Amino acid sequence: MLTSKQRAYLRGIAQSYETILQVGKGGISENLITQVNDALRKRELIKLRVLDNSMLSAREAAEELAKAAEADVVQVIGSRFVLYKPNPKEPVIDMKGVR
Repeated sequence: MLTSKQRAYLRGIAQSYETILQVGKGGISENLITQVNDALRKRELIKLRVLDNSMLSAREAAEELAKAAEADVVQVIGSRFVLYKPNPKEPVIDMKGVR
């Protein structure tokens, strides 16, 4: 579980990130979950987007994907959301100074 300071720190980092994955009308598939897991392993922090033709809201998609990937929802704004999952073996984002 992230603290509010950690969440704010990650939101700041995610601002400059591009959206790398999208949730479309197919919803959340096994393939999408695999892609999210792979991206989180490499980057730790990813930005996703829910397309207009999706049956899920951004909040619903964020919660469902976070649960499937065992990640944290950092933020949901409009149709975009950010997920974070630390990589215990090869950390990318230094969270030591942020409590």
